[in-house]
Parts: sequence; C-alpha cells; structure tokens
Amino acid sequence: MRLRAAWMYFVEQMTQNDIADVLGVGRVTVVRMLAEARSRNEVKIAIEGELSEAVGLERQLEVAFGVVEAIVAPISDPAADPIPSISAATGAFLSEAMKPGMTVGVGWGRTLFASLSAINSRTLNDFRVISLLGGVSQVRRFNPAEFAWRFAQAFQGEGYLIPAPAVVDSAATRDALIKRCGIQEIFDMADTLDAVVVSVGGIDSATTFYRGGFLSEDERQNLVSRGAVGDLLFHFFDRDGELIEHSINDRVMSVDVDRIRRAPLRVLASGGADKAEAMLGAMRLVQPTVLITDEESARALLKENPARLSA
Repeated sequence: MRLRAAWMYFVEQMTQNDIADVLGVGRVTVVRMLAEARSRNEVKIAIEGELSEAVGLERQLEVAFGVVEAIVAPISDPAADPIPSISAATGAFLSEAMKPGMTVGVGWGRTLFASLSAINSRTLNDFRVISLLGGVSQVRRFNPAEFAWRFAQAFQGEGYLIPAPAVVDSAATRDALIKRCGIQEIFDMADTLDAVVVSVGGIDSATTFYRGGFLSEDERQNLVSRGAVGDLLFHFFDRDGELIEHSINDRVMSVDVDRIRRAPLRVLASGGADKAEAMLGAMRLVQPTVLITDEESARALLKENPARLSA
C-alpha cells in the first residue's frame, strides 16, 4: 500500500486526498506512508538541469586544481548544512560512474553514508568494494565497514573489510594484525584499485573522527600545533597536502595515501564552512580526478587557492 501511495503521488501526481479515497485510508495515513517511503529510500528524486552559477564554479575549480570534473551542488542558504546536497550529487555521480569489473576503494563519513540513499542500485558483474580503513570493531552509524558493505550491496558486488579497529594501541599491534591476520591481502588488493571514493575530515572537536572517540583531545591539540588541518582515512595533513609526522600514523589501520593516488578515478566528496583548509590540503594530497562539493565550499576553496596548482 505504501508503494502504491508513493506511485500515485510522485508518478501519477494525484493529491493526497485522492490517494486516500482510492486506498480507503485517511489523509494522515497517506502522509505517513509517503514519509516512510522516502525514509526507506523507496523514492528517489532527480532534478535535471544546470544552474549557470554552479557551472561557472565547476569550471573555475577544474582550472584551479586541474581536476577532470568538478561537480558543485547548489544549497538554499549559505548557512545550511551542505551534506545533503553534496551527498545527493555524489550518489548520482557514483550511480553512473561505477562499472562492471571495477575494484573500488572507499572511505567513510557522514557525506558518503548519506550518498547511499541517492544511488540507483543495479547489478554489476565482478564488482568489488574494499574498505580503505579498519573499524569493524566499532558499532556506529558512521562506520567505515558499514558504508563499504552497503555500497557493495547497492551494486550486488563483493565487499572486503579490514577486520580490525580503525586505530590500534601500537605500531607492533598494527604490524602483527597485517602480517598474521590476513589483512595484508586487503592491502595488496588496494594496489590495483580502479577507483577510490573518499571524504575529508576536519581537525576541530566536532569532527566524526573526534566525536567517535578515535582521537583524544591531547592528540588533537598536538596535531593542530604541528599544522594539521584535516584527515583523510586518519592520515593527518597540513594545508600544503603534506602528511603530519605523528605517532598516530603508526597505529592507524588504513591504506596508505600512495595507493590511493595510484587509482585512475579518484573521487573526493566533501564540504562545509569549517573545511576550507582541510579541503585545500586534501586536494593537494590526493589530487582527485573528480571533486564533488557545494557552492559555498567551492567559493571558499577557490579563495584559499585561486591559482592552478603547479605540477
């Protein structure tokens, strides 16, 4: 009944009152069913057309950073949360970009997790997804393993996870897990990735990394004092895209940046008022081929780096 209500409302463009009459229920029930259909991702809305200002920003980003394609999502208010817009644009792009036979490495975070609802699920033969970061021991909504698994399911592919925490207690533990627990095989698979899909984390105390308990306040402050502006798969970097020397680098269960940079298709999806420097550093660190962000973040990024990066 819920799907019939959604079909009549979104496809046949019937009024809620008319739908209630046809189904023999109250209008409030129709409203509830339509809301539930949206929350279950049974209804996907695509808006065709281009905004000239957004297109102009996309071209400026392509020139300034040398990316193959920039996608700028519009937002209704400069102060609004840009994640829903960026996620919708990311899901639409990935729906078309993913092909049979691909091996895709993925990161994590709110932006990528939210993009799942905008992906048009379909079956891709010989499609593999690799989580580039550990985290299967933590049961959280924004979990590296959760996103990788659900992304693989969207395309009926195989998912490969790093069966370890995102951060361990020592370098010795990290080495032992890689060498003795089958994790080396996952890292080896990351040598031949066809694509990577990652997001950027900020360095302030509101970031998913910090709120998830992966980073202590003393560690965060120490990273900031060394020039860190953000992280990518828990690799902390400065605004020039240089990795910060810190002991946490030896305890993180994630694929190294060199492997990420070798993928032919590198998608970076991120944005936010507090991430201008983090995004700038990530652009220089990963050198993505595709950048997906919102219009306010695009302007801030261009302000930070108006000239094309040198090779």
